[in-house]
Amino acid sequence: MTRRTDAHPDLERPDAQAPFFSTWRVGTPERQRLTVDSIARTWERRPWPAEDLLSYHVYTGHDGSTLLHHSQWASEHAYEAFVKTHRQERVDEIDTLVPGIERLGLGRYRRHRSGTRAHAPVPGCVVIVDVEFDGPDPDRQRAWIDAVFDALASEPEPAPGGISAHFHLSTDGTRVLNYAEWESAQAHIDALAAPGDGVGSATAAWERVQNWPGLKSSTVERYDHALGLVPR
Repeated sequence: MTRRTDAHPDLERPDAQAPFFSTWRVGTPERQRLTVDSIARTWERRPWPAEDLLSYHVYTGHDGSTLLHHSQWASEHAYEAFVKTHRQERVDEIDTLVPGIERLGLGRYRRHRSGTRAHAPVPGCVVIVDVEFDGPDPDRQRAWIDAVFDALASEPEPAPGGISAHFHLSTDGTRVLNYAEWESAQAHIDALAAPGDGVGSATAAWERVQNWPGLKSSTVERYDHALGLVPR
């Protein structure tokens, strides 16, 4: 069966070999809440769909319009089997309850590298940094992430509210997604407002990260964890 949980996902669990991220646009804060409730209702009244689905989490965007979905799968093959047998009935029920949802696409990733501070508190805000490069290059993805960790290690004034950073490589070689946990949204806002471009100080290491060859775009969005679903 399906069980609801308030716990955030464990991004570093070794059996989560196929983490997926997707975004839905629903339009208003009221529709965000209604959609989360509809997802919970649709899933909780059905058996857990697959042993290899480890967890499914939904987050409400601070923009008042979007929902982030994060599912942890043991393999892409397991997800494809779910799509063939269980996904559509869930989508149809949710769309009946909340018409007009705009689904903005699914990103397939592999977690590459994580950093978490000692004695980390429960996150109060999740920040998604989505970085796009001008073409597929797995070596460039990894080198850029390593450069971020080098910049963090040499940071003279680390942001006090940061908890963790979990960097994921898109399977098509074109994107990096950082799932970052913060103590609060305000802590992240304060970090962005500090001197420098982004959460880092104005150092040569951060300038190298921000001006990496082939870096096409970077977006930052804040979310609240709204729903966790796991097998009983």
